[in-house]
Amino acid sequence: MLNAIRTERPANNNVMVALTLSICAAWIIPGLMGHDPWKPDEAYTFGLVYSVLQGGSWTVPMLAGEPFMQQPPLYILTAALFAKAFSFLLPVHDGARLATAAYIAIMFGFTAAAGRELHGRNRGWVATLLLLGSVGLAVRAHQLIADSALVAGFAIGCYGLALMPRRAIAGGLWLGTGAGLCFMAKGLFAPGVLALAAAILVLGCRAWRRRATLPGAAAALGAVVPWLLIWPLALYSQSSELFWQWWTHTSACFLGTQEASFHNDRLHYLRILPWYAWPSLPLALWVLWGTRVSHFGRPAVQLPVVVFAVALMVLSACGPMRELHAMPLLVPLALLAAPAVDNMRRGASNSMYWFGVMGFSFFAVVAWVYWSGLELGIPGRLSRHLHKLQPAYDSHVRWLPLLAAIAFCGLWVALLAKLERMLERPVVVWAAGMTLIWGLLNTLFLDYADTSKSYRSMVAELVQTLPAGYDCISSRGLGESQRAMLHYFGGIVTYREEAPERRRTCDLLLAQGERSEPPEIPPGWHQVWEGTRPGENDEYFWLYGYGPPQPLR
Repeated sequence: MLNAIRTERPANNNVMVALTLSICAAWIIPGLMGHDPWKPDEAYTFGLVYSVLQGGSWTVPMLAGEPFMQQPPLYILTAALFAKAFSFLLPVHDGARLATAAYIAIMFGFTAAAGRELHGRNRGWVATLLLLGSVGLAVRAHQLIADSALVAGFAIGCYGLALMPRRAIAGGLWLGTGAGLCFMAKGLFAPGVLALAAAILVLGCRAWRRRATLPGAAAALGAVVPWLLIWPLALYSQSSELFWQWWTHTSACFLGTQEASFHNDRLHYLRILPWYAWPSLPLALWVLWGTRVSHFGRPAVQLPVVVFAVALMVLSACGPMRELHAMPLLVPLALLAAPAVDNMRRGASNSMYWFGVMGFSFFAVVAWVYWSGLELGIPGRLSRHLHKLQPAYDSHVRWLPLLAAIAFCGLWVALLAKLERMLERPVVVWAAGMTLIWGLLNTLFLDYADTSKSYRSMVAELVQTLPAGYDCISSRGLGESQRAMLHYFGGIVTYREEAPERRRTCDLLLAQGERSEPPEIPPGWHQVWEGTRPGENDEYFWLYGYGPPQPLR
């Protein structure tokens, strides 16, 4: 029985806040710069940003010459501002990706604020580290996608809900601001979730069911209305047709008009959460188990449970089912899991600590072995396998990323040597371990991944084969990501056969399909070029010209 008793003390708050800020910075920076926009989500999102940088409208998002009415323009405009501001220092796609860093920093900050409001002064940073350590967050939180703005707004909204029992008007203002930010990032989903969660808390939970909540609700309404009206009214005044296209898309879930094909796996998010939300999910379940009898009425439990449950139900009812859309679920799970460090048994705490130490150290060693095979050719069998997967990769030692990777490993060893025994030690080690692995992946292997995921070399090859003096290029089967990258890397805007309003009679046709199934081309056309990205096995492109072959540019 004595082995189950924990004698560690909570960490010094000021020291741990500084350590948390350092871990967050070390986690956010790697992966933001040094690579092209990757398919699918980064590529089409940057296509929208690039259209703004080329002088496009702030009201109507444009993708390679066509309106793209699937999301409001907040993230697009923010990314364009960052790209413009840092154009003297960074390529525009890297500068645009800094918008993601800003939104993720906001998400971390307001998650910490909500955790502090719910659990006390020494638990806000624990919630942030749990959120940072979530396995499913790392890749998406470094991509050039609007979901980073969405999850930032969601964290602001959760903070507003947490603050309302103590300061109703201030909480309402933050709730409305967060909901508005979510709306301008991705549409109605997250504002709808926050509104439903707020209604349930007010109707069913004593802390929110007070007369003082009324001015807080009015403040929330006043804060959200400008976000809900300014851009939609501007869009409607410019084009009512485009407004209704956007409204049909964004309201489909709540109005029940979503296509049935999107509902093919309602358990999708429940299936991915065990790995996606690790380690927050098991710790949150531990907290629920410990509060099942006497403490479920606490606001610190009620708020994250209600927000998580509502978000999960709405996500499961609406499509498409993608792990990307589960990002908002991580915020309430981290808030719910934060107090687990106080009541974990010593055995469980030590298991989590040593699992993190041994597991992340092992994967760090594996990363260095793979780097040696990739860049040094040792071991030879591994080297041959890696170059077979990506034959276009140019192996050589890149000294700056190598030094950064060594620094990550040195800081990991120093942390393990200096970190004192305390209640929060397993969470700190887990977050630091995730930072270590993410840092190694994005210093040692970023160029290798970029070689296969970038369209730069393929578009350059295509441009070189374009006949001199061609009129225009029609396209068949081109995806959103491909159209965006053709525009960015090659200045090519095609006229899609699938869009009647864009259809034209052109002397060139660019088709996309599977390598094994080339398109059928009518008589009179000839093949000018074919190709794909390095290492791509399925996606393939063909360029055809009408009439006799013409001289190249």
